[in-house]
Amino acid sequence: MEKLLERFGQADQDPVRLWSALVDKLRPARPTEADKATENLRELGNLLARRPDLLANLRKAVLELFAGRKQVTMYVSSGLLPSTGFFSETSRRFGSRMLPELLDTTHLKDLISAVFHRVDDEAWVRSIPDEEWQDFLRLLVGHQTPMFEEDASPLPSAVGEILESLRVLSFHVSAIGLDRELVRIDPHLEEHESPFLAQNAELLAYIGHYKEWWTTPGALIADDKHLTVMLHQCDEVLQRVRKRAMRVGTSLTLTFKLERLRQHLERIHELIALLGELRTRRVVEDAAPRIVRLFKTLVRAECRKNILADYWGQNVELLSLRMTESASKTGEHYITSSRSEYFGLFASAALGGLIIAFMAANKIVLGDQGMAPLNEMLAFCLNYGLGFMLIHMLGGTVATKQPAMTANAIAASIGEAKGKTRDLEALADLIMRTIRSQIGAILGNIGVAIPVAIGVGVLIHLGTGSHFIPPEKAHSLLDEIHPLGGAVFFAAIAGVCLFMSGLIAAYYDNLSAYNRIPQRLTQLRGLRRVLGERRLHRLAGYVEQNIGALVGNFFFGFLLGGATGLGVLFGLPIDIRHIAFSSAYLGYAAAALDFSIPLTTAAIAFAGVLLIGLTNLAVSFALTLSVAMRARRITFAQSRSLGGLLLRRLLRAPHAFLFPPRADEPALGPTPPNS
Repeated sequence: MEKLLERFGQADQDPVRLWSALVDKLRPARPTEADKATENLRELGNLLARRPDLLANLRKAVLELFAGRKQVTMYVSSGLLPSTGFFSETSRRFGSRMLPELLDTTHLKDLISAVFHRVDDEAWVRSIPDEEWQDFLRLLVGHQTPMFEEDASPLPSAVGEILESLRVLSFHVSAIGLDRELVRIDPHLEEHESPFLAQNAELLAYIGHYKEWWTTPGALIADDKHLTVMLHQCDEVLQRVRKRAMRVGTSLTLTFKLERLRQHLERIHELIALLGELRTRRVVEDAAPRIVRLFKTLVRAECRKNILADYWGQNVELLSLRMTESASKTGEHYITSSRSEYFGLFASAALGGLIIAFMAANKIVLGDQGMAPLNEMLAFCLNYGLGFMLIHMLGGTVATKQPAMTANAIAASIGEAKGKTRDLEALADLIMRTIRSQIGAILGNIGVAIPVAIGVGVLIHLGTGSHFIPPEKAHSLLDEIHPLGGAVFFAAIAGVCLFMSGLIAAYYDNLSAYNRIPQRLTQLRGLRRVLGERRLHRLAGYVEQNIGALVGNFFFGFLLGGATGLGVLFGLPIDIRHIAFSSAYLGYAAAALDFSIPLTTAAIAFAGVLLIGLTNLAVSFALTLSVAMRARRITFAQSRSLGGLLLRRLLRAPHAFLFPPRADEPALGPTPPNS
């Protein structure tokens, strides 16, 4: 280490290699070794404190680093989304992972990339406590004598670069804030003076005053109050546009621009705060905490600038939030509170079970036609897709479609709870009502699908003298739902399809709202002549309320049918198991075997149906809840407390998880202290 620091004082040394070698000395063997990284930094600090000559060498190297390199690109681009757009930046990051970009170390941004050249460097840099970095920075810059207002001094190059960065960032904010996409979402931006233009004028004035104060004796201190007000107004407009986009729909382009605007405003706030702290006494050590935070941010940005997952996560997060918000509102309709709502859901599920019984019969018939594999797959997809659409149009319910919707409503409640006891009680009540509603929907589906399938099988036998399916097919259907076979794995695949169909439904709800499809339908003159004004508006209203559900159900059918087709195409053991269809197959098999199934076999088959249903629900619910919570940027650390609440409620009133209480029964509230 001493020999390395001595080389910092030699004129013929390559500074990039020297700084890289110094970072190599600080870097621990594994990025997770925070203690080792902290110890390495302390050892460097202790060495510099003992050797003033080495400290002078490193201090001179730091000054030359900031004096001789361009810094504007670092402040205006590191960690900020570029203006190229979502897909262009995706392509750039993918290409840079394959073939790294050429670094120009005359820019401080590229020098950071060259020095912290490992992706995991940001982990150990971040793991070192801020206080340790601040102590090292204060040691490095030394204790400077305060300079009073009347003492003029040249503007340091580092401060000048920050001021120039603010000017560039301000122009970027003005350009994004006047973009057509934002004006389209919030037309009020055209009716009043734009705060995005006003902040640019205030910021340019602030830069001029700051330079004059620093370099001119007796100049007034630069006041940033008006600039702060303008920036806060920009923040308010940004939040208003985001909230409005939640209602009227969003797109990748709009999401990208809003996130880019937010990042630019945050960077402006950060740099102005840094300049404000430097302004108080003109010494770096006073601004050490903010400099360290900015240093960690820039290192992380450069280390992860080509990580595609980070970039996608940034942009898809808000889009996912809009989609899951739509689903959470739909999910509220699947969570019952009163007995009337419960019986209404049960009747809706019974209708769904009735239609599914005939869909299962149609699938069996289609499978016996000897069609080519592709034609058979398309036939199965249409049978599923059109059948699920019919169920929705007639007001029926498919039990397994609930988790993809109810999980979003629960995620929204988790975001509101934040550990408060009263909110945890409300969340426990919501989960209890969700479980009760889900059980009711399952009972409605299988409670009708099985007897209807048996009835269809019996009627066909009485009418034709032969069974709907031969005994061999019946045994094959029973083997498919055996719990020790591949039923659980195939049910998990169906659960993934359920999750994806929920996202598709929410996506098309968002697409319809963003493109104003219902309003555009009312402008079709030909359709108005055919349907009339009243029917056309009713059609537009129906499309607005149901387009996502209809498309989601149709694609769900293609996902189910396509999964089996992919298994045949690639020779992989891929299939699906769905609780409602499996229960219908159980009914058809029982009728085909003249109800001579052994009691043990029947019990195992019914257990297989329940296990398939549990897997369908668990997989789709877990995936949807994970996406919804990530979209809201929330974590839930009170899971143990919530589990205790649910367990106490289950022990006190287990029937409440199966059937809603009467209107005159007291609701389950907080558990008494003595219980």
